[in-house]
Amino acid sequence: MSVPRAVVCLPTYNERENLERMVHALAHQGVDVLVIDDNSPDGTGEIADLLASELPWVEVLHRPQKEGLGRAYVDGFRHVLASGAELVLEMDCDFSHDPADVPRLIAAVEAGADLALGSRYVPGGGTANWGLVRRLISRCASIYTRVLLMPIHDSTGGFKCFRRRVLESIDLESIDAAGYVFQIETTYRALRRRFRVVEVPIRFADRTAGQSKMSRAIVLEAIWKVPVLRLRALLGRL
Repeated sequence: MSVPRAVVCLPTYNERENLERMVHALAHQGVDVLVIDDNSPDGTGEIADLLASELPWVEVLHRPQKEGLGRAYVDGFRHVLASGAELVLEMDCDFSHDPADVPRLIAAVEAGADLALGSRYVPGGGTANWGLVRRLISRCASIYTRVLLMPIHDSTGGFKCFRRRVLESIDLESIDAAGYVFQIETTYRALRRRFRVVEVPIRFADRTAGQSKMSRAIVLEAIWKVPVLRLRALLGRL
């Protein structure tokens, strides 16, 4: 890729039903795309390679195995920072995040934020097609994190836009979170370093194709890691 201004990091594992549609939807948003595939057995990586061969603003980072969302993002962030990207975005490949909202996150950073979060829980935000249990888990996680860590309404969301200086400052290599607590930790580290974080309202819709990656292990990781993050911060080790 040429030196990009803004790059969307798009982690994939068994997303063959969504990847091509998502890449073409992002074609209209003024960004480059890095697909980070964890050796998907359904052939997602091969689809990504084909797209990259046809579209000069698409690149693929192949990882040998599935190691969790957090590690995929760290590897992707490192890759696009080395390419010279000034703005680095992350989002899901399953259309839970609307590609049309990408320019809104970029605009928030260009207006002065260091990190823009797509937020379901600020005025104007919301969710669609979620069951009661999923809504309760998400809401409780956000309240739990607000009480213990930081004044962010939607800390577990994975739709973000970073200035490169944020990612360069938060010691990505020391983050070992595998699941969605990765989102909590990166935002918390940014706030601890006094970067300006803003929440941009988005509408989050449950996936209609493919399988969710949410699991009990991911929820449990967030439950125990949040107080650990607070303790490490109090001890000056974060």
